[in-house]
Amino acid sequence: MEIIRKTALLQARADSVRAEGRRIALVPTMGALHPGHLSLIAEGLARADEVWVSIFVNPTQFNDPEDFEGYPRTFESDVEKVRAAGATVVFAPTPDQLYPEGAETWVEVGSLSEPLCGASRPGHFRGVTTVVSKLFLAAKPHVAVFGEKDFQQLAVIRRMARDLGFDIEIVGGATLREDDGVAMSSRNLRLGPAARSQATVLIRAIHGAERAVAAGERSAQALLEDVRKTIEEAPQASLDYAELRDPDSLAEAPPQLDGPTLLALAVHFSPDPDGQGADVRLIDNRVLLPQASPRTSTE
Repeated sequence: MEIIRKTALLQARADSVRAEGRRIALVPTMGALHPGHLSLIAEGLARADEVWVSIFVNPTQFNDPEDFEGYPRTFESDVEKVRAAGATVVFAPTPDQLYPEGAETWVEVGSLSEPLCGASRPGHFRGVTTVVSKLFLAAKPHVAVFGEKDFQQLAVIRRMARDLGFDIEIVGGATLREDDGVAMSSRNLRLGPAARSQATVLIRAIHGAERAVAAGERSAQALLEDVRKTIEEAPQASLDYAELRDPDSLAEAPPQLDGPTLLALAVHFSPDPDGQGADVRLIDNRVLLPQASPRTSTE
């Protein structure tokens, strides 16, 4: 496996691989890799001859400097995990390789970037789409794999690739979970022990919404009230958002659900009372699938 740090060298490597008629899959990451990332590598291997993994903590997608500084960085162990998973290249650029001095060009997607994380983290998706477009131009992949846990990010990148004509297949990888149901995330490493035990409120809220929909509930208001009540059960949790959205357009769901509906959650967890851990924001989601003959809520 090769570690490449310069964009020009990666582009030359991509040209050589493409000239041989071989397919490249790219898995963009910010490091602190966990089994969820490794499942994306496996997905790439099923679709291409080589999988390349980028490891770059992108400063332009953080609206909180402390969050950027505190993001876990575990490069040496990440490289070993990537190697064991079967990837052939790690692209680990220095910031100047992606943001040369005086850089002032941005890539921004419109309406899909505005709600949910876009509303609570101004400028976040501009940073994401800008760095991903640079990674696409550097690696020249045939396929790029992203986790479905970041549902909005996946939707935004798909729209960007379509709008800009990137000849790249954008693939979503299923969310992997810990034994207690918490979605795997690099940010989990920053939770204190007490906050980590409380992080199950996200999946419990999702399961509660699924059960309610299966029982016939269609009222968006009633579903969200139940979700909020579940989140409030965790003393260190503070709800950023709980919203019901159209899975394709991310437009607000109607008052009465009439088809597949995205339940999207973002929750902050404060440090433990004894000072362990940091303030950590976790996200999760599930597409709810109402069936025919719904019950109209009386609430």
